[in-house]
Amino acid sequence: MHIALVDDDETMLDMVRHMLEEQGHRCFRCRSGRELMTALQRETFDLLIVDWNMPEMSGLEIIERVRSHLADPPPILMLTRRSDKDDIAHALNAGADDFIVKPETPVVFAARVNALLRRRGGESDTGTLQFGPYRFDRVRDKVVFREETIALTSKEYALALLFFRNLNRALSRAYIMEFVWKSVADLSTRTLDMHVSRIRAKLSLRPENGFFLRTVFGYGYRLESAHAED
Repeated sequence: MHIALVDDDETMLDMVRHMLEEQGHRCFRCRSGRELMTALQRETFDLLIVDWNMPEMSGLEIIERVRSHLADPPPILMLTRRSDKDDIAHALNAGADDFIVKPETPVVFAARVNALLRRRGGESDTGTLQFGPYRFDRVRDKVVFREETIALTSKEYALALLFFRNLNRALSRAYIMEFVWKSVADLSTRTLDMHVSRIRAKLSLRPENGFFLRTVFGYGYRLESAHAED
């Protein structure tokens, strides 16, 4: 998963990044709230981990801006040395999804992060997932549309499942390429565009079928529910 870390303490950034990367996550480090808000204009994150006390923009201000500026904000974990129960309640009421007091053991920290990411993902990683007329068989890696199995390559299947599991959420090109191809630097965006075009056609992603795949210019793509637009 792609996680943004926001802290003006370089030592803390390195320590948290190391813990998360050991769990297989990809991390983007920000030293200020302004840096994060700029990154959110071009990147997709599955989780934000935010310090409370920072110059220019506090953790609470970051939460407020993220909640007000993003249509579908990622979970936000407040990481701070504040341990007063009133502070914890204040952060949670402001919109934080969880609160960790520094320092915390790596095993507990990883467990809390993974719990938030599971909550974000929603469905189980096994079995069958149903989205309107589309059924994803995660055991056989196939898609059934109105009882007809659609022939997809492994990358097309992974891309389609990524879009459906992030319904109505804009995904950046970099996020998609990292998730599906495990690479960004060595991959042409034309490859992504061709794959998007193919799954749009193969899965008949049109409003009459309940879903349509929209290009978010200058950013990436978003699969939208026709019912949500109504």
